[in-house]
Amino acid sequence: MEATVTAAVAVDGLTKRYSDVLAVDGVAFDVREAEVFGFLGPNGAGKTTTINMLTGLARPNAGTIRFFDRDYTTDVKKAQHLMGIVPDESNLWPELDGFENLCFCAALYGMARREREERARELLEAFGLSQAARRRFGGYSRA
Repeated sequence: MEATVTAAVAVDGLTKRYSDVLAVDGVAFDVREAEVFGFLGPNGAGKTTTINMLTGLARPNAGTIRFFDRDYTTDVKKAQHLMGIVPDESNLWPELDGFENLCFCAALYGMARREREERARELLEAFGLSQAARRRFGGYSRA
């Protein structure tokens, strides 16, 4: 007997309309745990709008968004701790160093100063980036 696998992300009928523009039309997909998933398509296909709905930056007009079988359609922000998004362009501050950028992002999620600084140091160490922690982000390689 095959075990039922719950999707990490399950989207069904996701729709977004801006006035008279239908940006996303009934999108449906599942992403299993540990699966790598990406959106490909031409400009204007609704990729960014879909990601914005999944991350709570835009509200869908219709459809459902589920993370680990729990419905977050009306309050995706409560699921932000479950996700990580890698944009194609950096959204970090080039004038801040790596450590400062990590602390700034943690502050946006409401982490206390001591906790965010400790966590930033842990992450820099874990990824072998402690030596680069105080270099300005604008000087980092994108390769």
